[in-house]
Amino acid sequence: MIKLMATDMDGTFLKDDMTYNEAKFALLYQQMQLRGIRFVVASGNQYYQLRSFFKDYPEMIYVAENGAYIRDQNHVYAQHAFAPAIVQQILAKIATIPELKLLVCGAKSAYTLTTTDPDHVKLVRHYYHRLAVIKSYDHLDDDVLKFAITCPPEKTAAIVEQLRTALVGLGEPTSSGHGDIDIIQPGMNKAAGLKELGNVLGIELADMVAFGDGGNDLEMLREVGLGIAMANAQPAVTAVADQTTTTNQEQGVLTAISQLLGN
Repeated sequence: MIKLMATDMDGTFLKDDMTYNEAKFALLYQQMQLRGIRFVVASGNQYYQLRSFFKDYPEMIYVAENGAYIRDQNHVYAQHAFAPAIVQQILAKIATIPELKLLVCGAKSAYTLTTTDPDHVKLVRHYYHRLAVIKSYDHLDDDVLKFAITCPPEKTAAIVEQLRTALVGLGEPTSSGHGDIDIIQPGMNKAAGLKELGNVLGIELADMVAFGDGGNDLEMLREVGLGIAMANAQPAVTAVADQTTTTNQEQGVLTAISQLLGN
């Protein structure tokens, strides 16, 4: 029995222009509510950016920052931060790899340095609605939830492997491809976040549906009762999914939800 539906956002729920069919979603959301089915956003993105897509749904729960920060508008259900000493060790390791652009993602805001390319800062503000440009990471007054790295797209896989070796016991690199790499806390992923939220709501992973397209969706699609990959998903994601739906451009998540509701 489906009690919760969780979706990734970029490349999954959202079209490439970062919009979705709001009228169709509103109708499906109403049907889900009538049946007691929770709709949850599970994304590597920042909470403050994610909630901007759902201003008409103040009760929406977000499993943000790849599971490290779970909250709705009024209540924080879980917050998992790196120990400050680990943060400094990870920053030192990242600094040894050239061609990386870095954001440090905290509960209050994301942070990048004044030395970061201004065009990159402008670009990432689309994904980080709270972003501070600072001189140093030495004295951050925030809980660090994740590190977000941008690298040359053709080097993504190689840099993920390089980071995996360098950060053993400190953090785990995960990538949705296209030059984007997140360093998350060991054992922290969307599946772990959904399980933690499920414990609060009294919902088992087996009673959840999840939608995704990228590497940071693998655990979630594998561990829920019904994992659905987008037609545009990475091959590894399609391989672990139970089903596929149409592409994000075709609003495959909304199509699949409609079918699951028997429309």
